[in-house]
Amino acid sequence: MDLYKNLAARRCFTHSDMAQLTGSESAAIWNIKSYLKKGYIERVRRDLYAVISMETEQPIPNRFQIASHITCDSFVSHHSSFEFYGYANQVFYEIYFSAKKRTRPFDYDGLHYQPVLWRGNDNIIETDNGVRVTSLERTVIDSIADFTKIGGLEELLRCLALIPSLDASKLLEVLETYGRGQLYQKAGYILEAYKDDLSLTETFFSECMKRSSSSKTYLFDKQNDFVFHQKWLLYAPAELKKVVDKGVNDYDAV
Repeated sequence: MDLYKNLAARRCFTHSDMAQLTGSESAAIWNIKSYLKKGYIERVRRDLYAVISMETEQPIPNRFQIASHITCDSFVSHHSSFEFYGYANQVFYEIYFSAKKRTRPFDYDGLHYQPVLWRGNDNIIETDNGVRVTSLERTVIDSIADFTKIGGLEELLRCLALIPSLDASKLLEVLETYGRGQLYQKAGYILEAYKDDLSLTETFFSECMKRSSSSKTYLFDKQNDFVFHQKWLLYAPAELKKVVDKGVNDYDAV
């Protein structure tokens, strides 16, 4: 059972991992077929297998570990990263991940694994238990950039409300990677509503203003209750925190 123990330590593995452990391609093929038949492992997707616990008969790897091994460079991102850090308002049945190689979405163990746009592998944290995940600051900026596609505005704001603090220099580093003036506008407007909670100083917002686009823009598709915020040249809700106070509303569907 040494092979099983080695696989269990990895939690999930690929064909090449098995070949490395067994010493040959033929041995890898034979062992994968044998272990699948015995129920020691399950196929997650093409060329990715989860090891099954002999005690619980459940997959050993958690959702974050699986998402981190979909490809050699995949990592957990967006709302799933908030979940990993414990700052999500609710747990989704979708796991968001990024990978340089184009990857199709798939379902496994009651969860839907959804790839999102690859934006490089900067600001990625690798944990001791095999999880690759965006830093908290990158998670925030990625989510501001994509909230209309993932989770909605209200869920983003609820996640922000749970975060104790953010590193302004790291936020600016991620924003610089994007290099989009409109994102500086949106990030400045959204984070300003939580500046005291997140321990962000005026220096951060001054830098956002300096690098913002000189054009007027919308936080997202035009809404009837939007007002113009001269500071950020942005059409958006008059008071951002009231979006959360209203509870479930049209903003969740943006």
